[in-house]
Amino acid sequence: MTLTDPIAVIADIHGNALALAAVLADIDRLGIGQVVNLGDVFSGPLDPAGVWALLRGRDFPTVRGNHDRYLIDMAPDQMGPTDRVTHAALPETALAWIRGLPAALSWEGIYACHATPADDNLYWTEEVTDGAVRLAPRAVIEARAEGIDAGLILYAHTHLPRVLRLSGGRLLVNPGSVGCPGYTDERPEPHVVQTGTPLASYVVVTGGPGAWSVAHRSVVYDWTAAAGQARGDGRMDWAQAVGTGWLA
Repeated sequence: MTLTDPIAVIADIHGNALALAAVLADIDRLGIGQVVNLGDVFSGPLDPAGVWALLRGRDFPTVRGNHDRYLIDMAPDQMGPTDRVTHAALPETALAWIRGLPAALSWEGIYACHATPADDNLYWTEEVTDGAVRLAPRAVIEARAEGIDAGLILYAHTHLPRVLRLSGGRLLVNPGSVGCPGYTDERPEPHVVQTGTPLASYVVVTGGPGAWSVAHRSVVYDWTAAAGQARGDGRMDWAQAVGTGWLA
């Protein structure tokens, strides 16, 4: 990849092939040839096999997300219901592809990981207090970036689009989620993450060291049909999140 051309950054597709198809069409319409994928590609009660069909012919640099790891590190009977359904829907070629993914990538002043450099299950820029999700203190966020001198740091996992400026002018960028705009989690304590919109999210970065520009994009697609896929699997929580962006 070169730094003179725009780079599209996608993440947290979570098995939503309809959203991914719309995002890829938007990227193609913009004439962007460089795409980076920050992981959590398949896990979701929607269409993980359809996501694989869309991605398998494209050579996108990709990092492994926590749910990608679960699909290859855990036996199906040890997985949660979403990952278990996903594992059953994927061909062995997709699982083999996941096994080859790195936990992080670094090139020409850019660093990319799924959640944080040290932990693929840790929120980098958020903290959960009494069930509420808030921006973490700057010192905490900076500490998690210690040792990374890249001017552009790409991360995902929270599904929340963000751009933060760190010490030394480094930019910390979360593209948001292509296919899952809301979810609940039990760790570190029960909480809800929601964007309040069903639009598919990704980001375009342009420029180079010391002069990065960031444009978040929100893409219309048939989220009603995607929600119907979740309902067909008996997952009303996913149907509400995908169809509205809200869970609470």
